[in-house]
Amino acid sequence: MRKTLITAVCLSAAGTLALAGPTSAATDTSDFTVTFPDKRPASTYYVANEAKLISGNISAKSHVSWQILDDQVVDLSKRFTSFKITTRLESRPGKDNPDAIEATKTCNLTKLVNDNYTWFLDEPVNTCTVPSTLYDGDLWWSSDSTVVYDIEGDGKGPVTEELLGSPLVHG
Repeated sequence: MRKTLITAVCLSAAGTLALAGPTSAATDTSDFTVTFPDKRPASTYYVANEAKLISGNISAKSHVSWQILDDQVVDLSKRFTSFKITTRLESRPGKDNPDAIEATKTCNLTKLVNDNYTWFLDEPVNTCTVPSTLYDGDLWWSSDSTVVYDIEGDGKGPVTEELLGSPLVHG
């Protein structure tokens, strides 16, 4: 059953967007640092996961930004053989139930992170957006993501970073 949307927005201390309006978003950001095996400077990557409700539809997106930790260095070397993010739109029938994946998208950011040692712009090129789906206010919704990267020349293979999902959207 689809609930009528309320225009007020309230984010509770429990991390739930309790009263979802015609346009509202719940976002949480996590980060991880990559240390390279040679003289390439370490970098920190930030991922903001957002579940966004717009006019009766809900979507998920992950915005990726990064910075080199030694601001006296410009690193134009190839840092990754692969850097991909998978963004998921998830729902659950109750606040404490397990997530069900409603939609997913994987975005390849390898060229972008290799070509730019620092990036803080909010643009489509560094944002992985899942197609929207019809919002059901009886469900609890969130956006979640995983980054899988492979460091150039370290011989260790892919590394997986499970990132903090958005707060739950419900109501």
